[in-house]
Amino acid sequence: MIRFEHAGKTYPDGTVAVGEFTHTIPSHACVVLVGTSGSGKTTLLRMVNRMVDPTRGRVLIDEDDVADLDPVDLRRRIGYVIQSGGLLPHRSVLDNVATVPLLEGSPRRSAHERARELLDLVGLDPALGERYPWQLSGGQQQRVGVARALAADPNILLMDEPFGAVDPIVRRELQDELARLQRDLGKTILFVTHDIDEAFRLGDEVVVLRPGGDVAQAGTPAEILAHPADAFVEAFIGAGSSSRTLHVEDHAGTRVVVDRSGRVSGVLAP
Repeated sequence: MIRFEHAGKTYPDGTVAVGEFTHTIPSHACVVLVGTSGSGKTTLLRMVNRMVDPTRGRVLIDEDDVADLDPVDLRRRIGYVIQSGGLLPHRSVLDNVATVPLLEGSPRRSAHERARELLDLVGLDPALGERYPWQLSGGQQQRVGVARALAADPNILLMDEPFGAVDPIVRRELQDELARLQRDLGKTILFVTHDIDEAFRLGDEVVVLRPGGDVAQAGTPAEILAHPADAFVEAFIGAGSSSRTLHVEDHAGTRVVVDRSGRVSGVLAP
């Protein structure tokens, strides 16, 4: 469990990244922070692994205040995935995935064995482990980034716009892969995105942020879609757009879901 208690961040020049944020991320759930630039979502995520220290309030993992923990040890026990993958270009894929186990003293052979298992887990051919990051596609690099984050078997995964730099088709595949991994592994995931559709696809809970880390609404995707808290949330989720207003039509015995503009969105399962 991750708990933010009145956490805020003001920089020395007076810039307020986060005013005050209080929220709990339950164990084994995927909670998505969503908002525009300036909403403080990345700042909040980085408070968890002490890449940013709050200037007020505190962040706890279970009952431990992260401010009392060694930042290096803390980061090694938390998986972290960023948009660019953050892979080391001069190291093989296997060495990238095995980074934390090797730092913690695991024998190279067993660390590489585990890395191959993780490549298979995230949907990659383990043979790709002999390549270098620059020899992989963007989608493959992101999968390697997820494998590396899982290498030390962390309870917590922090994911900062992890799929934002790939094309829409690959992004959808990566979202599906993450959803499958979460069903299988049950990690505690704090996920940051500016894409409300991605938030609704992946989040057990979605937290919609206004600028400065102010919570506009928190709830399940269904709750937010059915009952937006105010005009800000309505506009952000596109509550009045044609793609959000769906109805069912019968086409030769098949029930087809159509949006308000007449575009087909899918079919209903029998």
